[in-house]
Amino acid sequence: MRDRVRTVKKMLEEDEDFLESETQLTDDQKIEIAKWFLLNAPAGEIQYVAKDVRAILKDENIYKKAAEESFPSYNKSHLICLEFPNRSGDVLITSFSEVDKDEYLDPRTAQVARVDHVKQVCKDVRPARDEELPSAFVEEYRSAMDAEIMKYVSETYPKGISSVYCTKGKDVEEPGFDFELVVVISAARHSPQNFCNGSWRSIWNIEFKDEIQSVEVRGEMQVGAHYFEEGNVQLDAKHECKDTTLIQSPDDSAFSLVNIIRHHETEYLASLQTSYLKLPDTTFKDLRRKLPVTRTLFPWHNTAQFSLTRDIEKELGIGK
Repeated sequence: MRDRVRTVKKMLEEDEDFLESETQLTDDQKIEIAKWFLLNAPAGEIQYVAKDVRAILKDENIYKKAAEESFPSYNKSHLICLEFPNRSGDVLITSFSEVDKDEYLDPRTAQVARVDHVKQVCKDVRPARDEELPSAFVEEYRSAMDAEIMKYVSETYPKGISSVYCTKGKDVEEPGFDFELVVVISAARHSPQNFCNGSWRSIWNIEFKDEIQSVEVRGEMQVGAHYFEEGNVQLDAKHECKDTTLIQSPDDSAFSLVNIIRHHETEYLASLQTSYLKLPDTTFKDLRRKLPVTRTLFPWHNTAQFSLTRDIEKELGIGK
């Protein structure tokens, strides 16, 4: 992505239509373009992309507005993890942990972190208020689930982080009512010195339905990878699944639910491995037949002949 932004930077500097035409882009259009690049940065690379976008814009106010609008969404969608200033724990930046603007709950330590999204740091921490935490009844299920998922993540994902949130029925005090937990798992391996970064993100919505004594599970898994040594190859794969089990005691429910998560994630990883082992004999051969339609390689040494303005305006829908 960083290499691509640098190529774009060169194209922008060479494209007279973009820089010198009578129809200059408005500030709002520049902000939208900058946001597109920031939001599409691969895992762990938004700071590199931001540096190049800032250099391209050459306008601190426009960059600041684009960054302030992009970084919160990027941080939440990538489930980034920030360490508390006092090193008493970590907080995952997610839409489920957000209690107020720039404030995120860590249920495990019952603390709320205030973060700087653009710098991607935790500024300070405060104890969570009673209304920000689930009732004692729901907390039994949440904490049991948290303990089991921690074991699973530590065995499965090197440097993986997990958290369990109550998103519905936080005030339920006894059996007879529905409530919902969300399990978030985030694991990243950033190795820019080796020209590769990758991430695993999974979100599991677990709905306890008391009337039918059933627990409905919906999972969404996302894998991202970026290799950029003398090239730019990216992977962005997603998978969704569903399952059910019976409501049991907090400990038994947690054990059963983590086994469901383990099964689906293991199955998905195995399917990915099988797919990519077949790439040389299937997908790559198909690409080889389809790509050389013009029988002309892309002229990276002379990009001025292409109009980046037209392509970006078309994608963002900001053309005439």
